[in-house]
Formats: sequence, structure tokens, C-alpha cells
Amino acid sequence: MNYIGSKLKLCQHFLPETIKSVCGTDLSQKTFCDIFAGTGIVGRTFKTSVKKVISNDIEYYSYILNKNYIENHRPLENAENLVSELNELSLCVDGFIYKNYCLGGNGERQYFSDENGKKIDSIRIKIEEWKNNGKINKSMYYFLLASLLESADKVANTASVYGAYLKNLKKSAQKQMILESADFELNDNEHEVFKSDANELITRISGDILYLDPPYNSRQYGANYHILNTIAEYKPFVPKGKTGLREYNRSKYCSVSSVKEEFESLIKNANFKYIFLSYNNEGLMSVEDVRRIMRKYGRYDLAQTDYQRFKADSNRFNKAKSTVEYLHILEKN
Repeated sequence: MNYIGSKLKLCQHFLPETIKSVCGTDLSQKTFCDIFAGTGIVGRTFKTSVKKVISNDIEYYSYILNKNYIENHRPLENAENLVSELNELSLCVDGFIYKNYCLGGNGERQYFSDENGKKIDSIRIKIEEWKNNGKINKSMYYFLLASLLESADKVANTASVYGAYLKNLKKSAQKQMILESADFELNDNEHEVFKSDANELITRISGDILYLDPPYNSRQYGANYHILNTIAEYKPFVPKGKTGLREYNRSKYCSVSSVKEEFESLIKNANFKYIFLSYNNEGLMSVEDVRRIMRKYGRYDLAQTDYQRFKADSNRFNKAKSTVEYLHILEKN
């Protein structure tokens, strides 16, 4: 999934190597918490090397993805057959996505082709039906929903985020959506996933390693990924405005007036030995802001690397090809 702030490339070397250099190479008895989980790529990176992953995000689509990728850890019987069955469903002609987010359904919005919108509806309705009649358990439910979110995202007619749709169907959006399995890592350990405000959750959990990847700027994830939340929740509402927005969470980390107070509260209340904060040089908090706050609570250090910046389109005023990705490190007193 093409995602604002994705740590996919950083997880290949920089993040795991830096974290292990601080916490030790053997993490098998450690509890690792990814409290702003997004698509869950960081938790997935550490899932098989730690005792337990705690994953959290306030957005419902993220909760679904992490319930599958993090909390699911044992093989699911009959998964392949169910995916095949969903791919063969007849198209639904009056579903919520088609009626509100496809050109043929509402005559205006075009987040998906008509055919793909109908297929998303058909699959989403059937998954809910299977859950309600007991054909599938919760683990399978989250697996199938995550598979749908990932597959729908591949054919979305957007410039990567859902804040707007493109006027004409781009090449990838013209392809027929194929439901593909959202496969997860298997292991013997139990993991835990939450859908909570990070600053509230931090008062109820504890562990060894806390990884923080909050929003860096004023972009609200609930607005930028509202379609994924709509598919995940699939409850009727009246879409607002040209883009069909739903009500969404507004993070205090996206406001220059509240971010420093919110961040310090999180650090202060964290019952974790090691805290790692990913942040970049375009964030609302400066390096000096973060250093000043973290130093109050223990021994501070800083690692950094150049990182290709996220671009939803090629016409942005900021033409910088890369940002400096900082990894702020705190060993709490």
C-alpha cells in the first residue's frame, strides 16, 4: 500500500539495525509497541523476533490491517478457497461504494471504476454475511477484510492518497480488481492490537521498546484515507462535499499549537525502557524541540538517514527529492 510516512524502506536496514544496536541483538524476550502503526510495517518487521508486538492506531482501516498482519499468527484453514469464492461473486449494483464513489453510481466521484466499485461492494457485503452467520471466525474476518483493503487500494483512481480522485481513470485503476490474500507472518507468540488514542493507551500498557511514528505535519490521516475507513466499516452515512468525506479523527499531532504538549505527555507516561521516535526535517517539531523534551526523561541520542520523500503528485511546490529521517532515541530513567 502506498502510504504517507511508510517505513517500508527504512525497515530494510536502518530501523532494525539501529534499534538492535541500542537494545541488543537478541529481542526474543522483549515486548515491542508500535503505537502509531499505520499499515503495520514496523510491527511486522519485528513480529518474529520479539516476544510480543503491541500495535495501535486510531484509524479503523489500520486496525483491520494490523488485526490481520500482527494479531493473526497461526495458519487459517480454507483461506485460499474463500478468497477464490469471493472473486467469483456476481457484481452488486446498489452497494455503498458504487453508489457514492463511482462515476456510474453518482455521476460525479470516480475513486474506482464502476466494475471495481461493484466488486468491492459485493465482496464487502459477503464477508460481513459470512461473519454474521458463523461461516468465518474473527481471524478469518480480519484476514479477508485486510485482503480487500489491500486489493482495492491497488485499483484506486487517486494520486496515492484519497483526499481527491483523478478526473480520468489512470491505467492501474482501469484494471479489474482481483482479491489477493493479505498473507501474514506465522509464529507461536500472541500479539495484541488496539484502536485507541495513543496518549490514552500509553497509560494502560507497558513493555520494553516503544516505537513512535506520529503524524509529522498538518495532513490528517482520517481525511487522506477516508475511503479505506468507509470500506472497512461499511456503515451508511451521508458523504460530504466533492470528495465524499466522512467524519474523521483529528490528531493533535497535526497541529503546531498542540503537538509539543501532546508529545511530551506521551513520553512522560510511557512505561517503556527504550523509546524511538521517527520524525523528519519537515515536521512540526524541530530536532531541538524533540531533544529538549526527551532529555528531561533520560539519556538521549540521535540517528539519521536520507529518505525519499512521499509525493502524491509531481506538481507540488516542494520539489525536494528526499528528506532527512531522524530516529530520536531515549533510554528512560
